[in-house]
Amino acid sequence: MNATTKTAQIRLNRKSPAYWRVTFDNPPINVMGPQTVREFQELIDAIEADEQLRVVVFDSAVEGYFLNHSDFTARLEDLTSMPPGPSGLPPWPDFLVRLTRAPVASIALIRGRATGNGSEIALSCDMTFASREKAILSQWEVGVGMVAGGGPMARLPLLVGRNRAMEILLGSEDIRGEQAEAYGYVNRALPDAELDDFVEALATRISRFDKWAIGQTKRLVNATLSPDVELSAGWDACIGSLGRPAAQRGIKTLMDRGFHKPGDVEDRLGFHLGELWR
Repeated sequence: MNATTKTAQIRLNRKSPAYWRVTFDNPPINVMGPQTVREFQELIDAIEADEQLRVVVFDSAVEGYFLNHSDFTARLEDLTSMPPGPSGLPPWPDFLVRLTRAPVASIALIRGRATGNGSEIALSCDMTFASREKAILSQWEVGVGMVAGGGPMARLPLLVGRNRAMEILLGSEDIRGEQAEAYGYVNRALPDAELDDFVEALATRISRFDKWAIGQTKRLVNATLSPDVELSAGWDACIGSLGRPAAQRGIKTLMDRGFHKPGDVEDRLGFHLGELWR
């Protein structure tokens, strides 16, 4: 078995037949464009097809960023022209739904920003562990005049409750590790120096367990999830919102101020969203 497969933006490391690491590697700020979505589709096909795999951990090689917002310099039609996935959903929500339902334990290890898409993949994983000092989660879309496209409206209320979900989604503020833990947005916020060892130990432990038992337990727990169609509705609302003048104006203003490249706007996105409409 080839231990490491390098793709353009996602690195797959097969640590053992039962345990994979998936590392986001699209510097400088780990934005997610159409190419990333295609690679996610290839990845979920591989996850579903592997009979030995029991656990997948998602992390990042880009300092300061887990997985960021969408690539607004890419052509929208390159994303919207992709055919639906096996779930019948467009490729990004298709990946998220299939990850949640795969008979494999999925763990997000968040160090740095998980903005928009990064938050959505964390919500689709079975467990999320964050750096207390360095993790920042954000559903930022309302702050720029958009609707989120990867299902946080369906997923967040189940974790944090309706009112806190409204705070996160409508406030569009940066949520740091300790607050995310208190809200139930993540399983735990650990000291950064302890995060890697904790996740490694847990993933290795799960990788030794019986795959059938893992899959059946996930299937029964997943009975509490919202229907997949709710993610489809969110995606349609997201794509529709991108053409609204308010969203176009908000994104352009952020771009003019330094959005989409390393710097203060990306580092303190919640703050700059609050200043956007003054």
